[in-house]
Amino acid sequence: MTMTSAEARQAFLDYFEKNGHTVVSSSSLVPSDDPTLLFVNAGMVQFKDAFLGLEKRAYQRAATSQKCMRVAGKHNDLENVGPSPRHHTFFEMLGNFSLGDYFKRDAVRFAYECLTGVYGLPPERIYYTVHTGDDEAFDLWTKEMGIAPERVYRMGDATNFWQMADVGPCGPTSELHYDWGEEFCTCGRPDCSVLLDNGCERWLEIWNLVFMQFNQTADGSRTPLPKPGVDTGMGLERIVSAVQNKRANYETDLFTPIIGRVQELLAHTEAQVEEHTVAYRVIADHGRAITFMIGDGVMPGNEGRASVLRLILRRAARYGRQAGFDGPFLAKVADKVIEEMGDHYIELKARRQFILNVITQEEERFLKTFNNGLELIAGLVKKLKADDKNQIPGDEVFKLYATYGFPKDLTLLIADEEYGFTIDEKGYRAAFDEHAKISGGSKIGVIAVDMLQVYADLFDKLKSDDALPESGVTYNPYAGTELPGKVVAILRDGESIDSAEEGQKIELVLNATSFYVEAGGQIGDKGQIVQQTAGQATPWQMDVKAVVKPVNGLIVHEGVLARGTVKVGYEALVMVDNQRRWDIMRNHTATHVLHRELRRALGDHVAQAGSLVAPDRLRFDFSHPQMVTQSDLEAIEAAVNRIILADFPVLTSYKGYNELKQAIGAGEIMALFGEKYGDVVRVVQIGDDDNTYSRELCGGTHVQTTTQIGSLHITSEGSAAAGIRRIEAVTGRVAQELTQQRLNTLEQTAGLLKVSPEEVYERAQSLVSQAQDSDKKIRELERKLARVEFEGMLAQAGEVNGVKVVALKVDAPDVAMLREMSDWFRDRLGSGVVVLGAVIENRPSFIAAVTKDLTEQGLHAGKLVKTVAQVVGGGGGGSPTMATAGGKDAARLGEALAKVNTLVCEAINNP
Repeated sequence: MTMTSAEARQAFLDYFEKNGHTVVSSSSLVPSDDPTLLFVNAGMVQFKDAFLGLEKRAYQRAATSQKCMRVAGKHNDLENVGPSPRHHTFFEMLGNFSLGDYFKRDAVRFAYECLTGVYGLPPERIYYTVHTGDDEAFDLWTKEMGIAPERVYRMGDATNFWQMADVGPCGPTSELHYDWGEEFCTCGRPDCSVLLDNGCERWLEIWNLVFMQFNQTADGSRTPLPKPGVDTGMGLERIVSAVQNKRANYETDLFTPIIGRVQELLAHTEAQVEEHTVAYRVIADHGRAITFMIGDGVMPGNEGRASVLRLILRRAARYGRQAGFDGPFLAKVADKVIEEMGDHYIELKARRQFILNVITQEEERFLKTFNNGLELIAGLVKKLKADDKNQIPGDEVFKLYATYGFPKDLTLLIADEEYGFTIDEKGYRAAFDEHAKISGGSKIGVIAVDMLQVYADLFDKLKSDDALPESGVTYNPYAGTELPGKVVAILRDGESIDSAEEGQKIELVLNATSFYVEAGGQIGDKGQIVQQTAGQATPWQMDVKAVVKPVNGLIVHEGVLARGTVKVGYEALVMVDNQRRWDIMRNHTATHVLHRELRRALGDHVAQAGSLVAPDRLRFDFSHPQMVTQSDLEAIEAAVNRIILADFPVLTSYKGYNELKQAIGAGEIMALFGEKYGDVVRVVQIGDDDNTYSRELCGGTHVQTTTQIGSLHITSEGSAAAGIRRIEAVTGRVAQELTQQRLNTLEQTAGLLKVSPEEVYERAQSLVSQAQDSDKKIRELERKLARVEFEGMLAQAGEVNGVKVVALKVDAPDVAMLREMSDWFRDRLGSGVVVLGAVIENRPSFIAAVTKDLTEQGLHAGKLVKTVAQVVGGGGGGSPTMATAGGKDAARLGEALAKVNTLVCEAINNP
């Protein structure tokens, strides 16, 4: 029986687990610690710091099935998706990794055994490549594995050498290719082989083994690494196509259930599916991509990852229309993706409703603007045809993308199929690059790369000197706010020093600390590090402003030496600001309660999409398609405060991540979008085992019981992004201070109104009603007064070349009155031009009216008032019969009105 894709994935992981590898869960598509990447694009990304020596793992052998996206930079497959049988935006990368453990011999053996033994591929169908200078790899394949030398090709740097960057780890590679057979040759060469590297579809690259053997310096020289490693990558989609004997990935069971769902929705015959092959492939591929992207917390938008999601979703929606859909359908496709892949990627099931809601909202938004885009393209084509052109300029193509969300290939398709036009690809790229330059790059890191190496070298030295254990600094922010330690390193301006003097800005490393390092939305601690000697004043004191973890295992305290002298080897006492820590803990536990109550009140689609836990407030972002009503907010706040008063215990425990997967997938334990979890995770539970209120994976600091929060008050609710709402709230001391302040204001207001506090609202309503009545009466009196003034001003109407003209300064409280007065003049004149000016809220305002008969003589209200307003430093415009304008310099209003007669004369004489 043919192996399914799920079985193929699991067989890979099982094989390597049996060979001493730790199976590591896929990291999020959003890189947690690499600002240079939009998305994770290879299995080794989550191990990058381990390969660089910046991170120590509990294992030296690992195997993964990693979620990947290739939609940017040199790995951009987007426009090939659909026409190509095996290009994808989203894919899974199977990989085995040696972090300084085994090297080429075992890597070669594992690859051969896995392909031939586990997957059952015929050995005669597999061909191999090695680097031209890698005799060791060549010998391993030919002598140890018994592969005929003519099946192992030596190739150069272009295909068989890998490096992470211009400097750093690098090494030769060995590739494994699958031969579909001579009958599938597309190059037509009699000497067709992998060696030609000409894109012939006879050959399918299945697996790439990277031997990280050297360290390359800035001058290009390479020296052997002390601990070489192995990084391999095999696309699940490709190995499944070989195992299932399907030359197109879309014919494997990774895609056929999704394609079948689309066919079912469209009620297409097999012939219709064949007719729309490209559309079906795009929808299947993009349906997977958007499901996983949103599942990892990416939201549609106009920049960075958000714009990629929007582009892919809209490209799929466009192909859906081409195939026959006339409304939103992608959520139904995503639901099938979740059904097929949710057992392995549990986050999909846990966030199912959220994913479907986001997709539906974005697709509906696009479909509303789609017809507008068609009209814009039609308008562009019309203008270009008039100039005898048949190509849409690149800047216009980019404008359609950046402003209206039209992908370039959508514009190209419409231009080609409907109008026979092309687009300026080069101009589009130039506009795209210019926009990227203006809006800035994606470099968001807070620690420079060169400083990371400084910290890594320092960490290694401290361990080799036995100043720190192999695991690094003892980090325990949960044990209290005071902890004894010892100074093991001092840095100033990136350099290690033995001592520091009062007033210097320094970085201090202790062998133990209780300062919390910013993570998971909770900001870091502040406080002091001091030396205490019995019976004496503190000899030295450092004020800690920030705490960072630049390298796993190394905690660095940043601040200023407020007094004395500190030296390496001094005993120290960590003193976290206790009051500030308590404020933070109250807010953090409150976010867990708020999260739970939001899900209860609004639905299980609510998922945390970001947070800030600070001492003075909390901010909680969550998925929800619309504004939370005031009544819902009041109910949620009341429910949170009931839980606070219930005095639930807050408990923590450590569990294996794998044993919690089922509970996370079922929504019983909350896990955050895109968070990088280790093998062992910390669970924060509110309530005991017999009466559990909530459970979340969380590494933050919390109160011991909910009553210690005090109370919570929601201060605001608003939009954070499309489909994301944001609540801000205060707790504890800040909530108490806010409540006291508002009670004082209420009592003061009650005293001023001479009523009890309970009667303030009713009294205020009464006063507002009286004020509104007074405003209406004043408005009516102003109108009557203006009418009286109008009768007197009629006599000031003049004539210009037989046209009646009124250009006057009037008293009007607002533009509405100004408009009404212009109507009076126009009605009484019958035929004429009216321009009125007034100073409204200290700024000049104008209105111009031209009767319809005079517009045929060249008079235009919009043009007239625009020129008048320029005198007062303003502008405006409108229709030929009615227009408004404003300006800045009220003192020149009379001068502006004096120009009206001249402008009317010029317009009549030069129609």
